[in-house]
Amino acid sequence: MEPEKATFAAGCFWGVEAAFAEVAGVVSTRVGYTGGTVEHPTYEQVCTGRTGHAEAVEVTFDPMVVGYDHLLIRFWSIHDPTTKDRQGPDVGTQYRSAIFTRTDEQFRKAVASLERMNASGRFGGRIVTEILPADRFWPAEEYHQQYFRRNRHSCGI
Repeated sequence: MEPEKATFAAGCFWGVEAAFAEVAGVVSTRVGYTGGTVEHPTYEQVCTGRTGHAEAVEVTFDPMVVGYDHLLIRFWSIHDPTTKDRQGPDVGTQYRSAIFTRTDEQFRKAVASLERMNASGRFGGRIVTEILPADRFWPAEEYHQQYFRRNRHSCGI
């Protein structure tokens, strides 16, 4: 079975990438920008909040080792999906909570997981996570890739 891809936005992409990279069955991760209107956006452009992009992580995974459902569980566990356009000290549309689905199956599973999370009351507020069709993923600059692993910084995740 071929590796599959999933794309998640949950705030600062450095910490989100680190959280997914440690999941058994994840083949690779890369950070970048998606969901916006500018082609080939730069970090500086995305930081203005005017491109519409979210800082996101593209996760390549082996579905024989880890399922999409498990990646969704990880997604919900690493951020606060009730804060619109904010995670911790990071504020702006580029830090929004979003799941960018690539297939009908991913969409159905993402919606079902969001409904379960809302019904559970786990977060103490209404979830504002967007579930959108995956758009073009623009890889971030090289110095952002594997940043957390290379620099031992924390993004509050």
